[in-house]
Amino acid sequence: MPSDFYRVLLVPATVFLITLVALAAMLKSGMASKLALDHPNERSLHSNPVPRIGGLAIQLGLAFAWLYLYPRFLGVACLTALLAAASFWDDRYDLPVVLRFAVHCTTALVFALLAMPDADPIIFAAVLGTAWMTNLYNFMDGSDGLAGGMTLFGFVFFALAAWLAGDTDFAILNLSVAAAASAFLMFNFPPARVFMGDVGSIPIGFLAGALGVWGWHRGYWPWWFPVLVFSPFVFDATITLLRRMIRGERVWRAHREHYYQRLVRMGWGHRHTAYAEYALMILVGASAVAALSLAPALQWIMITLWLSVFGVAMVAIDMRWNRFRERQC
Repeated sequence: MPSDFYRVLLVPATVFLITLVALAAMLKSGMASKLALDHPNERSLHSNPVPRIGGLAIQLGLAFAWLYLYPRFLGVACLTALLAAASFWDDRYDLPVVLRFAVHCTTALVFALLAMPDADPIIFAAVLGTAWMTNLYNFMDGSDGLAGGMTLFGFVFFALAAWLAGDTDFAILNLSVAAAASAFLMFNFPPARVFMGDVGSIPIGFLAGALGVWGWHRGYWPWWFPVLVFSPFVFDATITLLRRMIRGERVWRAHREHYYQRLVRMGWGHRHTAYAEYALMILVGASAVAALSLAPALQWIMITLWLSVFGVAMVAIDMRWNRFRERQC
């Protein structure tokens, strides 16, 4: 029986190889284009159709981790598979928005009831947070390398925190998600040959929310930890949604108003935007893990500093965006 250290390495390594081989095979055989194509629309930052089956290969890779960790995470695995199946169908045939949202909320509710049967007062918050993470990941999956990078870094920091908390299997699960994302990034980093698609972004968003709640409920980290780790996605998607709601726009409609989309459109391009986002992801994730050992007062000081950083960055992008729009008129 291998030691915990080797298990933490070998299982994710196997997930990486399965994902890599599956994706390469689908692209080489031409199957990727037949399964689902992402055609450019008003939200797109690309001009040519691109296969959006990267998430399918990610799910195939993760299947090994689910089997290895059976039966501890069986409930989460089944819910993730359900979301992947519904999202793959959506990638191919475009399900109604109401039906998609109903599936996301129902999945989040079932997870909360399974994971926290003794936590009635906070189940609503868990359901809301998990459902929102499920959807915001999809909103943020619009630039080459972005969602894959957030998955890689976000779940690596989850795994590190789980390892420090002494839960080896939970660390393996999170690191396996990161490993699958790293294999996907080999085909998705700018210029992307394949997109993640809803079959990837929806289940991964669910896992980001669900595993964040899981770790918090078990005392591995405080509630703010998963929010801060995924804050590059959380703040961009949430602030953008709130601004569109205030303006009375249809928030479920495709658009190109996220901050990362503005950076790409203002000339940063996919590659430089990805590099900047990666640097941010690493900094917030590392500071979140480091803060776990700090006193609560110091943790809140760090959170306040990051809120200030995000606020200043968003104001700066808004100002530059307004000048960019003026020059376009």
